[in-house]
Amino acid sequence: MQSLALPSSFLIIDSISSIFHGDILFPFAFDEVIARKVGDGVLPPVIHIWRHQKAFVLGLRDRKLPYALEAMDQLKRQGFAITVRNSGGAAVPLDPGVINISLILPNPGRNMEFHQDFERMYRLIQGSLHQLGSLVEKGEIVGSYCPGDFDLSISGQKFCGIAQRRQTKAFAVQAFLVVEGKGHHRAELVRDFYEQASGGKEEAIFPEVTLNRMASLSELIQIPSVEAFHQGLIDYLIQQGGEAKNLSYLSGYLEDIHASILELRMRYEKRDR
Repeated sequence: MQSLALPSSFLIIDSISSIFHGDILFPFAFDEVIARKVGDGVLPPVIHIWRHQKAFVLGLRDRKLPYALEAMDQLKRQGFAITVRNSGGAAVPLDPGVINISLILPNPGRNMEFHQDFERMYRLIQGSLHQLGSLVEKGEIVGSYCPGDFDLSISGQKFCGIAQRRQTKAFAVQAFLVVEGKGHHRAELVRDFYEQASGGKEEAIFPEVTLNRMASLSELIQIPSVEAFHQGLIDYLIQQGGEAKNLSYLSGYLEDIHASILELRMRYEKRDR
């Protein structure tokens, strides 16, 4: 098995200070384009860190629920930016209290063993929490939103989910970390979406969300703020060999990113009724 350490050198593209507004597809299209460049050897490995003001991101299976469009429209009326992501996982709400991390690495051997890549993200997050990292456990938290084998939790309450997007020559491991705010408020939002999107149909398949299975790091280990966690994360990544840049460093790829937004929208958000 290949080493699970971070690369010896990599770029940290940090857009935390300027929270994304509007089109939630932008960060996903960014990851898609940058992964191609990393896979082609044009760019070194990249870690992308970002937040969004108010968004709700669906998984592919969520989009197929019988009343998904109606539930999506209801969220839009509440001011949420909505999209269907091209990686695995299920519905996730995003706001300024949630930090998203994408680990974008080349895959020259076209290795399809994804568990070691999830493990690498787990170790990254564990390391960024410094002395408190030993409290972090991995394994599915039943009743959480976006459940999976690599849910990260403390004392049985999930604060992080991990998904993955694989290309021919690169892949992106994507994690959301609930840092500030109330975990049960976000869980309630997801539960309400599934209730509306399923229409109560017994044959509809979706995660059953329980309100007490999600929590923020501020609730679990008294992380004082997103800014405090973010600074610790950046310090840790620089110690591991990262070079911090802001989003403008890759502004030369904006045209490709906007083209990718259109492609992703046509592929994953197309309305068939």
